[in-house]
This record gives sequence, structure tokens and C-alpha cells, in this order.
Amino acid sequence: MAVEQHTILCVDDEPVGLEVRRMLLERAGYRVFTAIDGPAALEIFAREPIEVVVLDFAMPGMDGGEVASNMRGVKPNIPILMLSAYTSLPAEVHGLVDMTMTKGEGAPALLKNLGSLVAGDASQ
Repeated sequence: MAVEQHTILCVDDEPVGLEVRRMLLERAGYRVFTAIDGPAALEIFAREPIEVVVLDFAMPGMDGGEVASNMRGVKPNIPILMLSAYTSLPAEVHGLVDMTMTKGEGAPALLKNLGSLVAGDASQ
């Protein structure tokens, strides 16, 4: 799948979903960092050479919109894919991320969307 190894940060407050996503992405050839909340994600994002972020929207404390906003202030050109169980997100969130998808779209859609973000096809 991924010819060169790209580095992805996955952020989700659901440990099981986060682990499943990590395994899927590692099998597809990605190097994956995971974070269970916004503050941990921002720390990894600032420290590591992250190339793409897969970010859950609904998280306690700091939601995905706040995390994306903070990430844009640190590294504004890193693509962010907002993942949500909800079909609609607040309008301001769409302006902060490069792509959105629902968790129900499944693994093939996630891999396809990540591939286009890594290739630069969907970035702003």
C-alpha cells in the first residue's frame, strides 16, 4: 500500500477503536502514533514528524475542533482527517480540517482517504 513509510497520528478517546485503527494502518505500511486525548495528541504532534492526523471529533475535555485548531497553530500544513460518529460537524470544524468522514465508512474508505492526503490530493 504505502511505498514509503508515512507517519500518522491517530487520536481517539475510545481505546478499542484507536487500537484497531493503529493495527490497520501499521499493516498498510504506516508508522503510527496514538493519543487518547487532545493534550496527549498535541504533545506528540509537536514532538514527532507527523505527516497526517486522523482525529476523532467527540472527545471529553478538548474536542477534535479544539485539537485541530491548536495543531494548525503549530504546523499549519499538516493534513487533518476528522473522523466522527456523527454525520454532521460544526461548520467551523470543516474550515480547520482537510477531510471528514464518519466512523461507519470503514477501513477501505479510511485507507483511501489517507492515501489521497499523503499524496497531497486533498490538502488545502
